Amino acid sequence: MQEHPSGVKTDAKPHRSLFERLTALISPEPENRAELLEVLHDAHERNLIDADALSMIEGVFQVSDLSARDIMIPRSQMDVIDISKPIEEWLPTVLQTAHSRFPAIEGERDKVIGILLAKDLLRYYAEDSFDVRDMLRPAIFIPESKRLNVLLRDFRANHNHMAIVVDEYSGVAGLITIEDVLEQIVGDIEDEYDFDEEEDNILSIKEGVHGPRWRIKALTEISQFNDELDTALPDDDVDTIGGLVAKHLARMPHKGDVFDFENLRFEVLRADARQIHVLLVERLPAAPGADA
Repeated sequence: MQEHPSGVKTDAKPHRSLFERLTALISPEPENRAELLEVLHDAHERNLIDADALSMIEGVFQVSDLSARDIMIPRSQMDVIDISKPIEEWLPTVLQTAHSRFPAIEGERDKVIGILLAKDLLRYYAEDSFDVRDMLRPAIFIPESKRLNVLLRDFRANHNHMAIVVDEYSGVAGLITIEDVLEQIVGDIEDEYDFDEEEDNILSIKEGVHGPRWRIKALTEISQFNDELDTALPDDDVDTIGGLVAKHLARMPHKGDVFDFENLRFEVLRADARQIHVLLVERLPAAPGADA
């Protein structure tokens, strides 16, 4: 029994979290994360939780395992503005890309001096003396190894929406936004400026331990995958990379699934109870004795 501040004792029990309530329904209690995920999948099959809830719970677990380098926008893909040039030269880029924030560089991409909010450019049309440098917000720099769960906490605590990712030599490796992190939990957050263009299906990211890596949309056609990665994956029975992964595993893939196939390592980055969304693919060294 608990004592109410007024002095009256009650039988109220402490509020239990979702995980505590879920695990209390099923026996025996899980002893590690893998067992807990198995319990959650069983709960989904028994209609105790829906597919969206299961996907988000899996995403929460995955966020603690991933680091900034895993989901950052690579340096070569960053949309930046160079304030050493006249505003007329880079303003069309702002209008075309329609981002809300832009890293501001001075001559070179390793020299990020601040973040420009697109809305601040409205003053350019309203003020006679407009200096873009006065509009810049401080840039936040983080290491590639920073865990996403820690980064998300920092974003929330400091009210930041974008961070510049730097490598071990303090060079700019890419950028990451709070939206990128949240998408690992809730799935793609699309707005009116998002386009599902074929050329965005395969995105080259920083090389991994074994070799080149790519972030691949699961709906990418195998023919496009083969053309861009110079591979020869079979497409007799399935048309997409996601279909090939599901066929290889002989079950519905889950977030965190990893397997090797045809000198490639596949990892499921984002998936829900119905389908795969995003894969990480890394090229492995050729097996000894393999043809060059």
